[in-house]
Amino acid sequence: MDLSYILNILGEERENYYHAVAPPIIQTSNFAFDDVAALRESLKDEFVNPLYSRGLNPTLDILRKKLAALDGAEDALVVGSGVAATFIAVLANVKQGDHVICVEKPYSWTNKLFNDLLPRFGVTCTFIDGTKIENFENALKPNTKIIYLESPNTFTFELQDLEAVSKLAKSKNILTIIDNTYCSPLNQKPIEWGIDITIQTATKYIGGHSDVLGGVICGSSEMIKKIFKSDFLNIGATLSPFNAWLMLRSLRTLDLRVDRSSESASKLVAHLELHPKIEKMYFPFSKTFPQNELAKKQMKRNGGMFTVALKVNSIDEIEKFCNSLKRFLMAVSWGGHESLVFPVCASIPKETFDPAIIHHRLVRFYIGLEDAEILKEDIEQALEVGVNSLLL
Repeated sequence: MDLSYILNILGEERENYYHAVAPPIIQTSNFAFDDVAALRESLKDEFVNPLYSRGLNPTLDILRKKLAALDGAEDALVVGSGVAATFIAVLANVKQGDHVICVEKPYSWTNKLFNDLLPRFGVTCTFIDGTKIENFENALKPNTKIIYLESPNTFTFELQDLEAVSKLAKSKNILTIIDNTYCSPLNQKPIEWGIDITIQTATKYIGGHSDVLGGVICGSSEMIKKIFKSDFLNIGATLSPFNAWLMLRSLRTLDLRVDRSSESASKLVAHLELHPKIEKMYFPFSKTFPQNELAKKQMKRNGGMFTVALKVNSIDEIEKFCNSLKRFLMAVSWGGHESLVFPVCASIPKETFDPAIIHHRLVRFYIGLEDAEILKEDIEQALEVGVNSLLL
């Protein structure tokens, strides 16, 4: 099934809606039935027959089909946010007394899920350096039920060997889940490497315009139906029909946007990684990246983000550098049309800043759809203005 077919045709049964080119928004909470027999059938299996839009909805169904096909999965569920996708996928597969292995430095709300929320219900978690397969082996316990991956993560981009982790997990009958948000299904297909469930924040590349929240869970038909009939329906983190329609609209340009972001990020990395005011570049496709070969094996191309460690002695220099950028918005998230910058120092008290800790000097960039040369000039002028004392 080719990409163009998935993005533009799959799931769009236009004969059912007056041959309209754009699918309609079925903006309803409820569905009516002609007789008791029809109602009875829907009550038997809400996964197959629309009953109430807290569960499934025709507009969402089109989006589900496309997103499952993009991931190479049998089926998918769409939910109200990326963190909801993580929570529902994990919760559906653990119970009291179970153990989870998670890679270190995951998304902040994933960290809270495993550190704060699930321990309240008797589920424990071991965080490991996921760059080495032996760390997974050493963390295994008789009650390990899930190995949770994030490859790469979205700040310093550590990867896991998906094929090796999958083989280990299957040999122990352990479920694997991956957050594939950085890559999107266009740049990495974890299911092809044997991973059981992929999740992503559709707020990022899938939405692509910074105007909609969403999350995706992809996997086997059996797994998706299991999640739907328990935790998905019970939690009610439903994506609205309108937001599903916005994502369908955005999918038309997904490949173009991801390609532009990737290409521009590569150009900027090539220019900046040897810059005298930058100590270190974090980017999976950089030749200096420790896991560069693994990135090239698992990923089709890089995403639009990279992180730099500035050569500074003070937090004021970092702030001046970021405040001097004219073409980058200062914000969290990413994946939209606009370029963004986020300094780690914004998340720590100023009095605790220590230039000897490289993490404190990290600044993350997301490259949107603007011209790469203009963005390069902007970073250059901000480095000139803000970074004056090279790290001693």
